[in-house]
Amino acid sequence: MSSVPRIRTTVVGSYPVPEWLVAAPSEQALIDATRVVIATQEAAGVDVVCDGELYRFDINHPETNGMIEYFVRPMQGVRLQMTFDEVMAYRSLPGMRFRTRPPGVVDGAISSGTLDLPLACQRAQALATKTFKFTVTGPHMLAKTLLNRHYADTPALAHAIADVLAEQVKHLDADIVQLDEANLPGHPEEWEWAASALNRVLDAVKTTPAVHLCFGNYGGQSVQHGTWEQLMRYLNALHADHVVLECAHRPPEELAVFKDLKPEIGFGLGVVDIKATEIESADAVARAIERAENLLGAGRVRYIHPDCGFWMLKRPIADAKIRALAQGRDLYEGRAH
Repeated sequence: MSSVPRIRTTVVGSYPVPEWLVAAPSEQALIDATRVVIATQEAAGVDVVCDGELYRFDINHPETNGMIEYFVRPMQGVRLQMTFDEVMAYRSLPGMRFRTRPPGVVDGAISSGTLDLPLACQRAQALATKTFKFTVTGPHMLAKTLLNRHYADTPALAHAIADVLAEQVKHLDADIVQLDEANLPGHPEEWEWAASALNRVLDAVKTTPAVHLCFGNYGGQSVQHGTWEQLMRYLNALHADHVVLECAHRPPEELAVFKDLKPEIGFGLGVVDIKATEIESADAVARAIERAENLLGAGRVRYIHPDCGFWMLKRPIADAKIRALAQGRDLYEGRAH
């Protein structure tokens, strides 16, 4: 059998922030911590590694880790100070109960400002010896969490943000650039403008574009309510090489809907439940792959991965779940020692 696995293992993005980095943050400590995160993945046999997003974590905004603030706060046109009336208006918006306050108020035309994704990408990629993936929060989620006081509506804001992100990602040299959308699964009726905005960013990726979708994760709880069936038109509209989807925490019978996923879009199967602290066995991971391929067709699964990022878990649990990925894949492919 070939030494190159047919099914590649990867992670979604975030990793638990080491306590020593929080206690004594510095540029060197961040580089050291990122080196630990990448080395942990590589030692576990992960084929496509991520940087752990450690530099994005904002201790004052734990609800969405660094998925939001890191991207929008440096942008020109976003005001960080807000009035009491604006905070109260934000809390009345549907679907924002997982946030206590907005990351900012859009009161002017959006532009990059001081956002510098190429620097963060370059810093991490230099530490990786395997295929490196860089993650970027998508325009739908960023637009939905901001308080819009400038653009005609949320779709217009999302497309403006998409243009900013596109300008950034066209300079990224990561082997894979993954766009993350964790709000849309709860709002499938917004799929057309969400796909339009996201495709602007995906089209700017000069390497391999990917998309991650999940139903949210905060404290082991799903934030969004919905089904994959409601999102099939959205998935099939994406200009992505592959999709990285939450499946392990979802109802098993839901997997059948992915028969309708365009064959040219690679299927990424979530096989590790990050909303549970129990460690998956290699056998459980192998059986999840087997079930998916029996249902969707041999060769349909291109990637396996956790459902979402690991940032809510303790490091020993995250590390054990990471090891289960390659062990389960190797067992399924008959590559186990």
